[in-house]
Amino acid sequence: MKSLKGRAVHINPKNKFESTNRSSLINLEFYEKDASPIKTKYIESKAKSIINKVKSKDIPLSFSMNPYQGCEHGCVYCYARNTHNYWGYSAGLDFETNIVVKTNAAELLKKCLQSKNWEASPIMLSGNTDCYQPAEKKYCITRKLLKTFLSFRHPVGIITKNKLILRDLDILKALNKNNLVSVVISINTLDDKLRQKLEPRASSIQSRIDLIQKLRKADIPVTILAAPIIPGLNDHSIFDLVKTFSDLGVYDIGHIMIRLNGDLSEIFNHWLERHFPGRADKIINKIKSLHGGQVSDHRFGIRMKGEGKIADIIHQQFAMAKKKYMDKIDFKFNLDLYDQYRNPQLSLF
Repeated sequence: MKSLKGRAVHINPKNKFESTNRSSLINLEFYEKDASPIKTKYIESKAKSIINKVKSKDIPLSFSMNPYQGCEHGCVYCYARNTHNYWGYSAGLDFETNIVVKTNAAELLKKCLQSKNWEASPIMLSGNTDCYQPAEKKYCITRKLLKTFLSFRHPVGIITKNKLILRDLDILKALNKNNLVSVVISINTLDDKLRQKLEPRASSIQSRIDLIQKLRKADIPVTILAAPIIPGLNDHSIFDLVKTFSDLGVYDIGHIMIRLNGDLSEIFNHWLERHFPGRADKIINKIKSLHGGQVSDHRFGIRMKGEGKIADIIHQQFAMAKKKYMDKIDFKFNLDLYDQYRNPQLSLF
């Protein structure tokens, strides 16, 4: 079977905001095995705003920020794929090949933090798409944002699965001196062959293990997010996952169950048929068992946890593994310095 090099998704589901009904399937006949891979396009944009109020009760922080829309990591299960429709693109291959770059993100953040109406509250980088995806190597927007947070002494959380975060270790160390930063590393398997299929352009498992070691060596607080857990694919090694990262000194390990909202149902089904044709139906049925017979659930408090026997078994395994292998370390952001540095120029005197 022909394959698009370095791409998880081989279809482009119809954008629900489009009137044209284009075919979902990418014509692979145009791509030979030795052909150049599809190149990623960067679309530079001036955003009107950059900080988003998080309305979901399932997310621990109240605000998020995404310097990039779309993500070249290409994770097949990514819930953010559906948001690409709002930018005029498909949730499929478009999501990982057409990246919107918010070039004025740092300026917008500075303007917000200078406002007398803003109250210190941790802001999460990458609430939707990864702030350290490959585009960051070129644009350095995340680094500019971190410098802005540091100048205002404002707390920031980061979630990523890319080793590029180590480029900014100098700023992370400076933020960490005052408990202003916490890092979440997303990793849901220790099997790099499976990772290559699920997350073709994300950092390898070993690279993520190495970056966790380096972050902890620098005393940066690190939490692991095992997400998503996909029954029938990556739920068999929960104890090994927890032990591995507990031994590295992470603060905690959380997990989220898979849900196939919106176009993800078509995208994930097509991916399963390509990579695991003999197990596809069984895996989909297990996913449905998490959500009352459907592949997704929209109820806050339940949609990310799932329910039913399989969900209960997975939750119990994580609870038992954490009890056996790790001592959870609490972390609290410092909210007390921001008012003193609201005007960074004054702090120089």
